[in-house]
This record gives sequence, structure tokens and C-alpha cells, in this order.
Amino acid sequence: MGRRVLIVLFWLAVWSGLALGVDNKILLATPWDTAGELFRMLGKPSLYLSVARSLLRIGLGFGAGLATALLLAAASCRFRLLEDVLAPVMNLVKTVPVAAFAVLLLIWWGSSFLAAAICFLVVLPNIYINTLEGLKSTDRKLLQMAQVFRMSLWNRFFYIYRPALRPFLYGSLKISLGMCWKSGVAAEVIGTPDYSIGSGLYMSKIYLNTAGVFAWTAVVIIVSLLFEKAVMGLVSLFFDWEPPCGKIRKEGKTASAGMIRMDKVTKTFGDCVVLRDCTEVYEPGETYYLTSPSGSGKTTLLHMLAGLTEPDSGELVLPGSVSMVFQEDRLCEDYDAVKNVEMVTGDRERAREALLELLPPEALRKPCSQLSGGMKRRVAVVRALESESEVLLLDEPYTGLDADTRERTKEYISRRRAGRTLIAATHIQPV
Repeated sequence: MGRRVLIVLFWLAVWSGLALGVDNKILLATPWDTAGELFRMLGKPSLYLSVARSLLRIGLGFGAGLATALLLAAASCRFRLLEDVLAPVMNLVKTVPVAAFAVLLLIWWGSSFLAAAICFLVVLPNIYINTLEGLKSTDRKLLQMAQVFRMSLWNRFFYIYRPALRPFLYGSLKISLGMCWKSGVAAEVIGTPDYSIGSGLYMSKIYLNTAGVFAWTAVVIIVSLLFEKAVMGLVSLFFDWEPPCGKIRKEGKTASAGMIRMDKVTKTFGDCVVLRDCTEVYEPGETYYLTSPSGSGKTTLLHMLAGLTEPDSGELVLPGSVSMVFQEDRLCEDYDAVKNVEMVTGDRERAREALLELLPPEALRKPCSQLSGGMKRRVAVVRALESESEVLLLDEPYTGLDADTRERTKEYISRRRAGRTLIAATHIQPV
């Protein structure tokens, strides 16, 4: 803090020295003349009215640009055609000088909403492009996990998309907030609407009041910093908020609930044939082990049974719902173990009680990123077993577990299976 004060004092001294050297208040006012002008302005009600109206215009343009950018980015992520259609528009808005837009909008609309429109155009492409990149960077394996567990759109947004968006949105918002105030005040200088910061700057320039120009500039800096802190504070609250998880969509049970039928199913990746003419029936309530060597297609088969990949040929009849322990843990690692299980149960207390059967209490409060590999694996097992489904798919569920923990996990699976069809890729039996 003391260092910052010294730096400020240093630059004030430099400014004072330059002003004394120039010795012309029209060319360069001293810090003391500027401070005197600012204090004189603070005693006038017109200052507060000007700040309020400028804040309203710029805030309106920023809010509209932010909301529009977020909606268009979400739609573009969902529909590639819309992204292609919007690409030239966003590039145009991003590259055309602000002054050109200001002149055109002043002709079309007048000065009343000029600042709001300019702020909208400045914010829109920046937020849109960064939000779209953030959405595209979302972990596809987590999205597959959400698909298998039938997670609600609410849960997907808050616990999968939101963490991916955070760094992109933070950076773009900080840049947009600064650009928004610069361009908004510049638009007011061009349009000079009554009672605005821009008109105050313009009038100071007309009367060669350099101290007034500096004083109005100080007002812009102070108000823009307060506005940025308020906006970024709200954004931080949004990203830190952990809302209750929504309920999972339930599938209606069919007459053949839990039964899986494969008839001459073939799956290839390029020139590699992973599965060829597989014919099998998995009966409801039975247990099946996939014990072939690594690389023989066990994970590919489980992914097909989970509905994550389609066979190239043959017929595959799947049950209404499955839950799965993936080969990787596929946890939302920014959140604790309880939240990861709550995402698929909708019941936080139930998730906590289930996790306590396999994890120590202190582990439940930590983000999953801080858990050991074995602990993460147990969270993934609990998530699969606590999810309501007709079929359990387990891909090497004991990876990373020592002998004692493995036995406890086996007992847990046996106890919580609840008569469901179980298909496991594992060399450790029984489940």
C-alpha cells in the first residue's frame, strides 16, 4: 500500500513539474488546478445528474450487449449454421471504427441513445466470441457423462458449462468494461446529449478549460472503476454460487427393463475392426463380466451399451436407462464429492450418506481435484450406484484401489446394486 502511494506521489510530482515547465494552463493544467475544478464540480447537482444519465446509458448498452452476446453464443454453439451466419457480422462490428458507427447512428437515431448503442456494439462481438470459445472448450467427456446420467439442463449449465466459461468470460468482461466506458463517453462527446459526462468534457474543451477536461476525465475514471468492481463482483458471486441440483429425469420402465440384445453388431474405427458380428443377449438382473485382454473393445462395447456411440451395422436394443463407471473418473473436479453425486440424485443428504460408506468425512468437503486417484474412483462408483437406472455398466471400477478398499467397494456394489443388470469390464470377481 505504501509503495502504491509513493508511486502516485511520484507521478503527481512529474505532472506538476511538466505543468510548471509549460507554464500555460490552457496547454497543461496543474494537479492542484484540476483538483480545485473537481471540488467545484462536486458542489453542483448537475454533476450527479450527468453521471447518473451517463451511467444509465452506458449500463443499458453494456447489459444489452452482454445479454445478446450470451444468448447468441449459446445458440451458435448448438447450431453451427448460426455461427457461420453470424461470423461476418461479428467481424464487421469488431473491425469498423467506433467513430464510423457513432456518426451513422447519430444521423439515424439522434444523440439520446447514441452512447447506449455504441456500448452495445463494442461489447457484443467481444463477449460473443469469448463465450462461444468457452462453450466449445467444455470437456466433452463430462458432457457424455451428463448424457448417460440424464442430467438436467440446469445441472449441466451450472456444473459443466459454467466452470468452462469462467476464464473466458472473466477476461472478456474486463476488456469490455474498459472499452465500454471509453467508447460510451466518446459517443457522448460526439452527440453531446444534455446532462452527460461527454457534454461536460465537450464544454470544457470549447471554453479551453483544460483543468475541467482533466476533472471530467477523473470523474470518468472513478465511475468506470466503481462500475467495473460492481459488475465483476456480481459475476464472481454468480460463478461461486452453488445452487441445489435439479432432479434427474426418470425414464419409464419397459416390459423388458434391463434387457439388452445385440444382433451381428460391428464397430470399426478407420481400418481397425473393434467388434465384428457380435450377437449377445443380456438378461435383466443378471451379472456379466467382460474379461478379454486390453484393447479388445470392452470400453467400446460399454460405450455402445450406454448409447454414446452407434454400431456401424447390426441391431442393438438398449434399456431405458443406464448408469456407468467410466474408464476415467469423469468428475466435475471444481466441486466436492457430495455435489458430484448430488448432480445425479438430486438429493444432497442421500449423496453424503452414500459417500460416507466409502470415504472418510474430511474427504467429502474437498474439491475432487484435491482427492487421490483412489478416492476419485470411489466417488465415481458411488455416483453410478446411487443413480436410478435399469443397467449398471462398470469399466474397471477398482482401478487405483488397494486390497482393503477394493473389498469394501465390492461389498458396497453388491449391497447397492438392487437387482439391476450389471455388466463389468474387470478382471476382479465377483462384483
